[in-house]
Amino acid sequence: MSVQSIKRTHRVLCLDTAMPWIAAAAIGLLLVALAPRLLADPDTYSHIALGRWMVAHLSVPSIDPLSQTMRGTPWIAFEWLSQVFLAQIYALCGWAGVVALTALAASLTFGLLAQALAREWQPRGVIGGVLVAVMLVSPHLLARPHVLAMPILVAWIASLVRSNDEKRQPSLWLLPLMTLWANLHASYSFGLAMLVPLAFEAVYGAQPDERGRVLQRWCVFALLALVAAGINPYGPAMTLATFRTIALGHALNMITEWRPQDFTHPGPYELILLAAFAGALYCGAKLPPVRLVILLGLVHLSLSQVRHADLLGLLGPLLVARPLAMQFRELAARPAHDLKIGFSPTPAIAAIVIIAAAALRPDVAPARAITPGAAMRAIGSEAGPILNDYAFGGYLDFIGAAPFIDGRGELYGEQYLLRYQQALDLQNIAEFERLLDQYHIRTTLLTPSTPAVSLLDRLPGWRRIYADNIAVVHQREPTANPGLPRR
Repeated sequence: MSVQSIKRTHRVLCLDTAMPWIAAAAIGLLLVALAPRLLADPDTYSHIALGRWMVAHLSVPSIDPLSQTMRGTPWIAFEWLSQVFLAQIYALCGWAGVVALTALAASLTFGLLAQALAREWQPRGVIGGVLVAVMLVSPHLLARPHVLAMPILVAWIASLVRSNDEKRQPSLWLLPLMTLWANLHASYSFGLAMLVPLAFEAVYGAQPDERGRVLQRWCVFALLALVAAGINPYGPAMTLATFRTIALGHALNMITEWRPQDFTHPGPYELILLAAFAGALYCGAKLPPVRLVILLGLVHLSLSQVRHADLLGLLGPLLVARPLAMQFRELAARPAHDLKIGFSPTPAIAAIVIIAAAALRPDVAPARAITPGAAMRAIGSEAGPILNDYAFGGYLDFIGAAPFIDGRGELYGEQYLLRYQQALDLQNIAEFERLLDQYHIRTTLLTPSTPAVSLLDRLPGWRRIYADNIAVVHQREPTANPGLPRR
């Protein structure tokens, strides 16, 4: 190869190396520009409140420390490290710091995805795959622990898939990542579960005389991964705790992110699914059997719960990258000619740019719709037990007012959540009144559209003391007898 050809190839490869991080930086800057959108979830308030509690007590909770009705109930903070990070960055930098941390995590996620795809696809394919991922993940890009764990999700699955593609055993360097993941977010259990189909694929694809050795290697790695996941303040109990949300049953339907996909109106998810289906039929794309089964499993998860569109968006491209590159040569990446590419400063530069952009937004704050500050000031210090709207629970946690309910569905359980929803929707008026008496409620903090608000306007012993377009406050008259609180 001529010197000029080597230099030209080197420039192309350097551009290909930098391209994923340039794209990631652009996504991070876009997220900073949309900063209020990142702070639109009430659970962000709760995570910071829990993180502050852990920092103040230098321990993780084994019982609920915040709520009004469940305080003292056994509970595991299975996102404890993310919550500490969020609390500390908020204490140091305010909401701009929380935005920067979230944007950096999302940027790193898409950068790692683009980098993995760039090994198999040409730049236009990489950009297309990342755009699909962004469209599917964007509804759930919020300042919450799952976003901090997304880079590990991509790195974990990308490394395992590459191990299979290159017919080698998984890297032991993944084990410290699993330990970090297990302390950041409950999605690590999905990472452990993915070892089963990927190990099967590795064994299935090996030569017959090598299958025993390949199976042994994957079994050892899986065992080590389980041990690595158990290195957390709660030990093996952490893994069991991650399934408590799934056990909420019918109550999951009252939590938006756990509802099935809604196809009553066209949206990005439906369009992407239809486009992928049409493209596969038109181009005759084929996948190996195990990859096809895994991909169909991800589609099922994303159909059954909205939040799992993240998994399809981030992992789907990783699963199909090598098979499509082998089938469609025009998509495949250029050969690297065995050139050694040195360290690229692009990721560090991208991070600096995102942090600088976030620093220019010191006045950013969570959405008003989840921040009933004026209503709480009207209530004052004599609120007594509060019956709050589900969306206000995080803010109450944040300001130190014990909520009736917040976003920790696994703490409250299916029956509690269903009873709460049915009472506020006035499916049974007598049940709503029993709820007020049972929990000794003296103040209600509800959204104007809640059916129970109109009943409280007419209910003897209650009076409206404040209302705006965010919250309506009713208080029990001092002479009214709320009865004794019962658990």
